Amino acid sequence: MPIPDTQTRSAIDLLARLVAFDTTSHKSNRALQSFVEAYLAERGVTSHLVPTEDGEKASLFATIGPEDVPGIGLSGHTDVVPADPAAWTGDPFTVREEDGRLYGRGTADMKGFLACVLAIVPEFKRRKLKVPVHILFSYDEEVGCTGVRPMIAELGGRLAKPRAVIVGEPTSMAVVDAHKGPVRWSVEITGRAAHSSMAHLGVNAISVAARLIGKLGEIEAELAALPPDPRFTPPYPTLQVTEIDGGIATNIVPAACRFVFDIRAMPGLDVEAIERRLVDFANEACLPAMQRIAPEAAISIRRANQVPPFAADSSSDIVALALTLAGENATSAVSYATEAGLFQGGGIPSVVCGPGDIAQAHTADEWIAISEIERCLAFLHRLADWAEA
Repeated sequence: MPIPDTQTRSAIDLLARLVAFDTTSHKSNRALQSFVEAYLAERGVTSHLVPTEDGEKASLFATIGPEDVPGIGLSGHTDVVPADPAAWTGDPFTVREEDGRLYGRGTADMKGFLACVLAIVPEFKRRKLKVPVHILFSYDEEVGCTGVRPMIAELGGRLAKPRAVIVGEPTSMAVVDAHKGPVRWSVEITGRAAHSSMAHLGVNAISVAARLIGKLGEIEAELAALPPDPRFTPPYPTLQVTEIDGGIATNIVPAACRFVFDIRAMPGLDVEAIERRLVDFANEACLPAMQRIAPEAAISIRRANQVPPFAADSSSDIVALALTLAGENATSAVSYATEAGLFQGGGIPSVVCGPGDIAQAHTADEWIAISEIERCLAFLHRLADWAEA
């Protein structure tokens, strides 16, 4: 379906406006959401906000079409990862068009999709939609998909509950029906300090951390030996220790150590069982010896964040619809995470399909091809056709 040049240009212009808002996750997204609110209001669309308690951030929900019919949600996040200007050819928050590409932080992940959704709003408004289209723009996806959760909690109450959601993360417009889910734990070991010449009087927290990390190494090897699922790369769940900190001087037995580990879980993996194994090992193999010397010694294993893995609901028609809209014949699976698993857990069948290449996400000189913008607009046009039929 040929897309009018004016519509493509509108999407590019909107992308430039969106990128100009520095919505790095530790900053507010309210200025961007105010822009979106005003843009939609000018086109006769009412928005509803789900703000944080301090009001610094908000998710946005809007409906185009009949209010009394469950519709198709178009979901995307407004936050971006940090951008070091020194690593970029130009200003990360000014879109630069060059050789069929649009450079700027968030162009691929995922303001390109947001711009396409906004650019197609006049088309949705022009149509006599029988099935409504819902717009769901969230915050803080990049730091654990935390912002979408309060909005999902209001779907079916103050906000209309969609019959299905399309999450527009960059898939190069492939249809993704499964992805891994990151689970992160923070482990804190409390030992007892002593002079290193009198080590028997202390409890070395780093040494205890090493034992725990060794146990995680065993579990990591077991995960790698599970029957592979070739749809994923790598084709098994992964486990990594990603941060560690401990000790204050070379002549002091370290009293404290902290480390963080991460599992990229595939659908069906029992992460609770893995957590129990580590907790049991800590309580049975490490703590008794620690507390014989220092009764105050302790090990804390705390789950810091979890984004559920995603496997599309086989009873829903959203995957088949997305394949039709994208002109694809087969689905894909990916190893990165999205908000799709959270929607699915909230009883809303989901699928992932959006413009841009994930390989460009989070990089210096991040870019999206204009051809991807055009493909996404064509996808949304077909959605309008389907919703109107």
